[in-house]
Amino acid sequence: MTRIALVVSDVDGTLVTKDKTLTDRARAAVRRLHDAGIGFTVTSSRPTIGMRFLIEPLAITLPVGAFNGSCIVDPQLNPIEQHLIPPAAVQRSLDIMNQFGVDIWLFTSDLWLTRHPDGDYVPHEKRAIRADPTIVADFAPYLETACKIVGSSADAALLQRCEATMQQALGSAATAVRSQSYYLDITPPGYDKGTFVEAIAKRLGISTDAVATIGDMQNDLAMFRKSGMSIAMGNATDDVKKIATQVTTSNEDEGFAGAIEMILKRNEAG
Repeated sequence: MTRIALVVSDVDGTLVTKDKTLTDRARAAVRRLHDAGIGFTVTSSRPTIGMRFLIEPLAITLPVGAFNGSCIVDPQLNPIEQHLIPPAAVQRSLDIMNQFGVDIWLFTSDLWLTRHPDGDYVPHEKRAIRADPTIVADFAPYLETACKIVGSSADAALLQRCEATMQQALGSAATAVRSQSYYLDITPPGYDKGTFVEAIAKRLGISTDAVATIGDMQNDLAMFRKSGMSIAMGNATDDVKKIATQVTTSNEDEGFAGAIEMILKRNEAG
């Protein structure tokens, strides 16, 4: 059994609680990884700015992956690798989201754009990424600079249907996957949390078999499939748990700290 040398964690629904708190036990768990000589970093559907609050408390020194891994930045949030959604795919995504009637956000490298400042999930996103949106009347001027598009809706079944339609319409032109039951993310083609795992493993000179990943949603499956050990949160859906090699408790019940304990015990068992 390959010793784990790197842990890559999702953020929302995994590392932080529902109210976006990084608990003392989560911080202590990451310190235990550092003490054991195990690397630690995060990848998330969040924009780059939404990762800043984790860097110092968790003493992250490795690159982190924003926008579901399609943007890799250093711990100072300077870009190492950044990719954009092709403009035609941006327009097609906007058209489909409009057809389904979901609220639409567009993210560039440094802006969060919305046409509806009073959208249902705008306050939630403001708390999560600790930034305010820029209100626009039209997304047209930003078709060539889109890092991520999000469709948000409280109707989880509707969003699941939108995801299926989007995947069929976009094909390989962009990646469409839900990061929460209420968020559908469109990100650049060919890059996801799995490619982020591969990039960091290569940077450290280790096999992906030596990587453990922790997550809770469909967008985490890409990194689960690329890692030697994968741990689903207790709040994950059954299809996510089925792919993972282990399951921990929920993010409201210190599931992240529990996952780290599993990883350390595996290494001790040799």
